[in-house]
Amino acid sequence: MARGKLRIYLGAAPGVGKTYAMLSEAHRRIERGADCVVAFVERHGRPRTEVMLHGLEEIPRRELEYRDAVFTEMDVDAVLARRPQVALVDELAHTNIPGSRNTKRWQDVEELLAAGIDVISTVNIQHLESLGDVVEAITGVRQQETVPDELVRRADQIELVDMSPEALRRRMAHGNIYKPDKVDAALSNYFRPGNLTALRELALLWVADRVDEYLNQYRSEHRVSKIWGSRERIVVGLTGGPEGRTLIRRAARLAEKGAGGEVLAVYVTRSDGLTSASPKELAVQRTLVEDLGGTFHQVVGDDIPAALLDFSRGVNATQIVLGVSRRKSWQYVLGPGVGATVARDSGPDLDVHLITHAEAGKGRGLPAARGARLGRSRILWGWFAGVGGPLLLTLLLTHVDADLGLTNDMLLFLTLTVAAALLGGLLPALASAAFGSMLLNWYFTPPVHRITIADPKNILALAIFVAVAVSVASVVDLAARRTHQAARLRAESEILSFLAGNVLRGETSLEELLERVRETFVMRSVALLERENDSAPWTVAGCVGPDAPTGRPEDADVEVPAGDHMALALCGRVLPAEDRRVLAAFAAQAAVVVDRRRLQEEADRAKVLAEGNRMRTALLAAVSHDLRTPLAGIKAAVTSLRSEDVAWSEQDRAELLAGIEEGCDRLDHLIANLLDMSRVQTGTVAPLIRDIDLDEVVPMSLAGVPEDGVELDIPETLPMVCVDKGLLERVVANVVENAVKYGPAEEQVVVSASVLGDRVEVRVVDRGPGVPDEAKEHIFEPFQRYGDAPRGNGVGLGLAVARGFTEAMGGTLRAEDTPGGGLTMVLSLPTADNSEVVQGLSATTTS
Repeated sequence: MARGKLRIYLGAAPGVGKTYAMLSEAHRRIERGADCVVAFVERHGRPRTEVMLHGLEEIPRRELEYRDAVFTEMDVDAVLARRPQVALVDELAHTNIPGSRNTKRWQDVEELLAAGIDVISTVNIQHLESLGDVVEAITGVRQQETVPDELVRRADQIELVDMSPEALRRRMAHGNIYKPDKVDAALSNYFRPGNLTALRELALLWVADRVDEYLNQYRSEHRVSKIWGSRERIVVGLTGGPEGRTLIRRAARLAEKGAGGEVLAVYVTRSDGLTSASPKELAVQRTLVEDLGGTFHQVVGDDIPAALLDFSRGVNATQIVLGVSRRKSWQYVLGPGVGATVARDSGPDLDVHLITHAEAGKGRGLPAARGARLGRSRILWGWFAGVGGPLLLTLLLTHVDADLGLTNDMLLFLTLTVAAALLGGLLPALASAAFGSMLLNWYFTPPVHRITIADPKNILALAIFVAVAVSVASVVDLAARRTHQAARLRAESEILSFLAGNVLRGETSLEELLERVRETFVMRSVALLERENDSAPWTVAGCVGPDAPTGRPEDADVEVPAGDHMALALCGRVLPAEDRRVLAAFAAQAAVVVDRRRLQEEADRAKVLAEGNRMRTALLAAVSHDLRTPLAGIKAAVTSLRSEDVAWSEQDRAELLAGIEEGCDRLDHLIANLLDMSRVQTGTVAPLIRDIDLDEVVPMSLAGVPEDGVELDIPETLPMVCVDKGLLERVVANVVENAVKYGPAEEQVVVSASVLGDRVEVRVVDRGPGVPDEAKEHIFEPFQRYGDAPRGNGVGLGLAVARGFTEAMGGTLRAEDTPGGGLTMVLSLPTADNSEVVQGLSATTTS
């Protein structure tokens, strides 16, 4: 059965028209004859949504009873039984009521897709899991309902539903999104122009990245090598010199001029050492480019201009930024330089910027071209110098009326032999020595134009010429090879040093390491495979690249063992043997990364166990010490009352009974806090969220404190809050009791409430000694009490339980300084306006 297709309408903010667009698409499909049904659509009381639902078949919802209330959810079984072609499912990030088929609605959607049903759904950008922290920093609201980014990225089609902040605020003011009594609060808080602009930018950038992935995939599948300038990508060529910082900053300014521009800094490690650089300077430049929002890449290439152009075309770059050469003027006789070569070969689709800098023209030493790996052009020039050079020299000497003598003639031919060795290596030099000796014998050694030699001294001179030529050629070729090996080893050591430093410091993840391997060796895909034993099947521990990873090491182009049961598999091309040494080091480091990740997971589990042991130890200490005091008082009072040899007066009996009652109340309070803390730690707090008035809950929570010890200021005009009534009572009671205990007896504790945006803040103000800033978070930890509180006053769980319950209801509890001295506990709770959060929390079990 073919999997269904998923289409998602992604909204930049609530109210932009995602549901309306989804329903419009449903009407279009029905007009084309498609079988389309509404599996679940949230109306939110919006009249235009109701109008769009007319004419659409709706699957009846499933009713679920939870905490004495009835809720409705999408009936997955009914949709599967109906089996339409297309199902509309609103609010992909929604959390289902406990007792539903799945915990999250996106899991329901996965079932429909697996059954071959096409799904059209909606989601807001703030509900993507990876953007939770960013959205909270922008809006101040933590999204409780999220959906995995990967699910949205896998959608067959994503359509952005966008609207300018001004238009969205006008829609809000006209009452098209929320009811009129909620409009003012929404416009002044979540729907501020700055918030909407930032959310809109997040949505546009996220969709742009997704479009970029589609483009790269298409280019890879269709083998498109030509650059498509759909997005400004600027490649900065680094040599490791001090001018690199200037180039990076200039490239960043160029990227800022185009929306969504990217900066990719690349350092080409050449095996001849021509671009050798200080690792310290490269590390500084890497940090700089990452701070400016770019990425750093390191590749290996013998031909620097070709490597830069290949990398630029591979990432679909549109511009290359290079620095003006540091070579002196006379050094240009050795070649045009990297900048000129890149500009010449870049073609019409790739712009090249040559940036001047303070180091230009100061010199950088002779390029070590003689140690380079010999390319085809170098070998051809070597043969030309070794064979064509003696011919041209013979023509020149035989047509010039000047008798230089046999010795000078030999020196000239020896010079050509050395040149052939420098350019083409040993073979062209040997050919030059043999061919030159023959020409010297025929044209310049008497008798000329004959093979015979009349003077024995000339025979010795020709023999010495051949021996010297062969010796010089051998020495030059050997020196070139040794220089090449040393330069290559230096390049390898730079890569390995940089790699090992990042891995040992824990700065590189497995995926980043594999991506570095793919970039360095120019592969299509790289995968780390592992198995439990020699007979077990291979599994993929990590993979990168556009191509699917190979399932077995033997199916890859390059296979390198990474341990007893690990292997690094590369697909793309076969590597020479000399590259496998570096690749083996990469494989070993990949195994280290995997082992470190597993050790970290074990350490995290051990930390959880240690925390549990600490909690159990503290609980045992609390039970053995803090509970003994009230028990001892109760036992003493009961023993006294049962004593038959003492005649107690009514007043004495009343005091003893009051002591028993007080001790029982203390025991009940301590045990309740211990049980509540256990629920918080184990994550079994399941709040039943409802709309509640604060003035109905707060007075009830103050039953355990003296009436004259608390001053209430709860306005009746406050909006309703979305909380669990029982949990809220416990939170307020614990916070107020803590304030009364630490505050002076002559000062009342003030409990007030006010509206701040889409939340209500309850402030409990005392005039006690206060708490320093470094201890404000410490007081919320279990079994912690600040100051010199007597041991008999509790086990230090009140504030820990209060914070746990508050967070379970979607609120926050923090400590602030009271102006003039003391401590203020701020309890922030969501209002009924925040309907999306309410729907999510009503079914979420949190800790």
